[in-house]
Amino acid sequence: MQRIITNNWMKNCWVLSLIVSIGFGELNCSSVSNAYPILAQQNYENPREATGRIVCANCHLAKKSVDIEAPQSVLPDTVFEAVVKIPYDTQIKQVLANGKKGGLNVGAVLILPEGFKLAPSNRIPAEIKEKLGKLSFQSYRPGRENIIVVGPVPGKLYSEIVFPIISPDPGTDKEAHFLKYPIYVGGNRGRGQIYPDGSKSNNTVYAASVTGKIKRVVRKEGRGGYEITIEESSEGREAIDTIPPGLELIVSEGEFVKADQPLTNNPNVGGFGQGEVEIVLQDPLRIQGLIAFFASVVLAQIFLVLKKKQFEKVQLAEMNF
Repeated sequence: MQRIITNNWMKNCWVLSLIVSIGFGELNCSSVSNAYPILAQQNYENPREATGRIVCANCHLAKKSVDIEAPQSVLPDTVFEAVVKIPYDTQIKQVLANGKKGGLNVGAVLILPEGFKLAPSNRIPAEIKEKLGKLSFQSYRPGRENIIVVGPVPGKLYSEIVFPIISPDPGTDKEAHFLKYPIYVGGNRGRGQIYPDGSKSNNTVYAASVTGKIKRVVRKEGRGGYEITIEESSEGREAIDTIPPGLELIVSEGEFVKADQPLTNNPNVGGFGQGEVEIVLQDPLRIQGLIAFFASVVLAQIFLVLKKKQFEKVQLAEMNF
């Protein structure tokens, strides 16, 4: 039965707000469900499942696009930037937890190869620092410095998120190797449809719990929302479906509805997407060797041309003689 009890909803909202306030200095219930990139770490040891799916998709059910740009190759102990793009229409508004309309926040998780991590502040070049703005990054879990989380942040300001990354040095880190590595990214815009405890947010469709006739529709005072009483057609019992604030009803009293038939509109305007890119940790000796090889080829070609011209001059002299 698809119901939500007000007291439990408020309790969950308060608990989630407290968790978010630790990381972001906010205690605002309306922004809680925007913070799924952080809250996922409370429930998942690794944000990327064995199937390849990033766990944010468990709460953000709508599929959207996300792009990542990173260098094809980097040298050891080098700072570079990975740019995550989370596109959406910045003019649209979403339903907040209190039922009002507001802007969309964005968040992202970047899963780097082992050894890669967030660059220390004193190593970040000035031009990259300018792009960061006031972004605050956090490792997914202690000891998992290669998994970086950011958000929630205003989407209008940070639809492109720049991650300053430093590559490992195999000369000092025996676990690092000169290989090709994958980088995974997940990015969401807007609130999720399911809270981490499994309950539904007010940013999704609510459906009838039973088949029957809608007997009463009562608008709740105070925080808002509705209570819909449905009289079961089979046994004559009544079921009450509670609709949280912010949703619009698409049914009315006297209508006959079937179980799982939508009672509200779908307010979700956001979603989640994931992607990946490959990067090569390049050995400087290989580059030096390649440059030396090219130089030797060029020199060989030059000497060959000079030798040819010398031979032609000798032949011409012999013919004149």
